[in-house]
Amino acid sequence: MVERKFSEDALFEGRRLACQRGERLLFQDLDFVLRTGQALILEGANGSGKSSLLRLAAGLARPAFGGLFWGGAPIGKDAEAHRRRLLYLGHADGLKAGLTVYENLDFWARLTGVTTPLDDALDSFDMAPLADLPARFLSAGQRRRLALTRLSLRPAQPPVLWLLDEPTTALDAAAQATLLALIRRHLVEGGLAMLASHDPLPGLDAQRLRIEDDHAEAAV
Repeated sequence: MVERKFSEDALFEGRRLACQRGERLLFQDLDFVLRTGQALILEGANGSGKSSLLRLAAGLARPAFGGLFWGGAPIGKDAEAHRRRLLYLGHADGLKAGLTVYENLDFWARLTGVTTPLDDALDSFDMAPLADLPARFLSAGQRRRLALTRLSLRPAQPPVLWLLDEPTTALDAAAQATLLALIRRHLVEGGLAMLASHDPLPGLDAQRLRIEDDHAEAAV
């Protein structure tokens, strides 16, 4: 049996959420519930609001209506606590072009308090051979793999909530398999995950929430 890393049961909810971009209402009356060890996959056409929902979940934007709650309390009540409990990986890979692959990973590790060697994280997505290469020279797939090495870091206080926006973009089959294995391990250890994806993500037991242009179906 895998020992759970997270000491408390988690409950993350969206209630009657609505999101507006400019004059356009992306979705409304959206509800979801995520509990310990559960994942939610967001589906929908480009522009339907998947990325916007992840930004709301991260506390980077506010809903036009409704609210997001952790353990029954609004996430805005303690925004710093919510920031500490999540790992958000958006469309942008968040790399510093002038730093090497290793230096980028070391920067993320220091931010999250990781003190263990970084070799395992580099090996997880086969980035060790590129450790000394500046990020500006990486291909799109290599940049994505480097960004995803953050999921392999094991800080003393790990983020319980993973918010991943199209994490499989530009990944080959081997890297996708590594990603799915890391997500499954996170869930088994008691974490939560919310992902926007156009890919099927085989083998990942998850709720699915389809977001339409002007409304969303409740998660089942």
